[in-house]
Amino acid sequence: MHTDNTYKITPQAPIPSGFGPQTTAREVLAGRDLSGKIAIVTGGYSGVGLETTRALAEAGATVIVPARTMEKARALIADIPRVVLEELDLIDPDSIDAFAQRFLNTGRQLDMLINNAGIMAPPLVRDARGYESQFATNHLGHFQLTARLWPSLKQAGDARVVSVSSTGIRFGGVDFEDPNFERQEYNKWKAYGQSKSANALFAVEMDRLGNAYGVHAFSVHPGRIMTDLVRYMSYEEKNAAGGEFKTTEQGAATSVWCATSPQLEGKGGVYCMDADIAEVITAEALQGLGQVMSGVLPWAIDPGFAERLWLVSEEMTGVKFRT
Repeated sequence: MHTDNTYKITPQAPIPSGFGPQTTAREVLAGRDLSGKIAIVTGGYSGVGLETTRALAEAGATVIVPARTMEKARALIADIPRVVLEELDLIDPDSIDAFAQRFLNTGRQLDMLINNAGIMAPPLVRDARGYESQFATNHLGHFQLTARLWPSLKQAGDARVVSVSSTGIRFGGVDFEDPNFERQEYNKWKAYGQSKSANALFAVEMDRLGNAYGVHAFSVHPGRIMTDLVRYMSYEEKNAAGGEFKTTEQGAATSVWCATSPQLEGKGGVYCMDADIAEVITAEALQGLGQVMSGVLPWAIDPGFAERLWLVSEEMTGVKFRT
């Protein structure tokens, strides 16, 4: 892929945006008209994804929502204007290719791609390739989807790609030696942390590579929210994750801000939270599961790790970004 030698790294520090933890997606978009814009929001029919879809559509955008279970999705998005449902299973490479090809065939540009869908802390499951399900779904599926939609993102001239990460990055970075837990015992939280660190690293390299085409990428921590994502957690685990929780409307704010804000013009490759760019914190500042983490950890935004992950992802998926 063509690299832009003029690329300037955006500082990983608050700008400040004027928004905060209580800001909602609607407030981020107040007064904005997104008519004519096209967005794809994976997992855009439940939890934070649903509120992301709602906010973008109400501001005038056409939102394409890929779903694995169409009937469930149809009922949940029934009251939202300008939403188109499509079939997609992120753990199935053929399904990803078919979805992307259907979109490319329309000839439309893609202004916003919000890689929001994900799974958290399930028991060990492997996909058809033998890959661990959290890494395969949360990262590799979105990597392949973005690669396949690349022509439409370039066409927009100023597209944005948003990866929904998590403070789950605290559980660890990407294990390049054994990402699929073939040589170590499976740990569902380590696997989740790896996939969420991968989401953040993806944005770092995507932004660098996309800059020459006006494509910018961001990763997002939506906040602590009780959604269907916690379905694999035990009562004890939910209890340990104390602290303040956001509503789904507040949780969607940062994704929407990264996808649309004029404040981020020409910026990218940063990890954002509370509708602002997050600060960097050290691993030493972490204190247990219940702590509310106030920033991003170095291993989730390291350009060297990001480049290495890109190469590993191309190898694991057999998919290369083509300029």
